[in-house]
Amino acid sequence: MSDRVTVLIADDHEAVRTGVAAILRSDPAIEIVGEAENGFDALTQCTSLAPDVALVDLRMPGTDGIWATERITAETPTRVLVLTTFDSDDLIVRALAAGAHGYLLKATRGAELVQAVHHVAADRHVIDPAVAGSVIAQLNRRPEVQPTPALPTLTAREAEVLALLAQGLTNQQIADRLRIGVTTVKTHVGALYDKTGATSRVQLGALGAGAAGGG
Repeated sequence: MSDRVTVLIADDHEAVRTGVAAILRSDPAIEIVGEAENGFDALTQCTSLAPDVALVDLRMPGTDGIWATERITAETPTRVLVLTTFDSDDLIVRALAAGAHGYLLKATRGAELVQAVHHVAADRHVIDPAVAGSVIAQLNRRPEVQPTPALPTLTAREAEVLALLAQGLTNQQIADRLRIGVTTVKTHVGALYDKTGATSRVQLGALGAGAAGGG
C-alpha cells in the first residue's frame, strides 16, 4: 500500500492556500490535488478527486467549513482536517460533531501540520494542543442525555449504527462497514436523534459508548 497522501486545500484566501501548499509539498509523500475557495467547491472536488485529506477552513463565503465538513465526511471517503484561526469552543465541538478528524489552528508549525495530515490520512484524530483542554471542558459541561428509556426501542440496525458512531465513524464509513447506502445511514442517524433526544453526533457517540460499556 502506498504511503502517498493526496490533499485538497479549502480556504477563501489564495495566500493561505499557497502557503499551506508550499509547506505540504516539502514532504514528497504529500501531493496537492486541488484547491477550493468555499465549502461547495470543496465538496465538489472531494467528490470527483477523492483526496485522502481535505484541509478545511471554517469561515468561507457562501458555504462554510462546518457545512463542508459534514457533507464531505458523509458523502466521500475523504477525511477532514480543519485548519482555521478560530479557537471558539463551540466551533471546535461543532466541527468534530460534523465529522472532522482533526482541528488545528493556523499558527501550527509546518512540521506539525505535515505530521497531522499523515495522522488524519491514517485514520487517527488530531486536536491542536492549544485547544484540546477547552474542548474536553466544553464536552464535560454539556448536559448528558439519558438514554435508558429510548435505547430499548432501537431496531437492530439502529443499534449497530449507534455503536459505530461511538467509534467515531463517519456516515460513509458506517455505510461501508454495514454494506448499506449513505442515505440509509442518514435515515438511521435521524431516527437515533429522534429517539434519544441527542442534539449532536458527539452526544450520540457518548450514548453508544455508554450502552456498550453498560452491556
